[in-house]
Amino acid sequence: MDLKKYIRSIPDFPQKGILFRDITPLLADSKAFNYTIEQIVDFFKGKDIDKVAAIEARGFIIGAPIADRLGIGFVPIRKPGKLPFEVVRKEYQLEYGMSILEMHKDAIKKGEKVLMIDDLLATGGTASAASELVESVGGKIVGWGFIIILKDLKGEEKLKKYPVFSLINFD
Repeated sequence: MDLKKYIRSIPDFPQKGILFRDITPLLADSKAFNYTIEQIVDFFKGKDIDKVAAIEARGFIIGAPIADRLGIGFVPIRKPGKLPFEVVRKEYQLEYGMSILEMHKDAIKKGEKVLMIDDLLATGGTASAASELVESVGGKIVGWGFIIILKDLKGEEKLKKYPVFSLINFD
């Protein structure tokens, strides 16, 4: 299935000079959405995985059904102030500013194997910060799954110690 036809490109969002890759047309098409989830599940099926962790907000949309189909738990990684219990946090640099991610401190137990999920990999700042959060509580990352990788931004270099899977690559 050619998933690129379900990705809308929006120039100058969220700020001038950024070309935003919008996955909402893919999500709106049940066949494309199901195919996306199945491809990621098939790539990681059979690996020893205890949890799926995904980044707010679009990562949740694909991470939760992946966790469900793998029969394992789901861990949300969120923006500050959204989680009600004790959290670990990581401040990091984005391509257009600073940001912070948080995760419940007890969401992942020491030694648990975690599949990381997000919709898109750009410069790798967010994914790298999320990896550090999971590892800070003793989680072992088994890989990263994305719908899209923006190859020219070289985010994969920040994740080179993990297996990385994506369905769509944009240069």
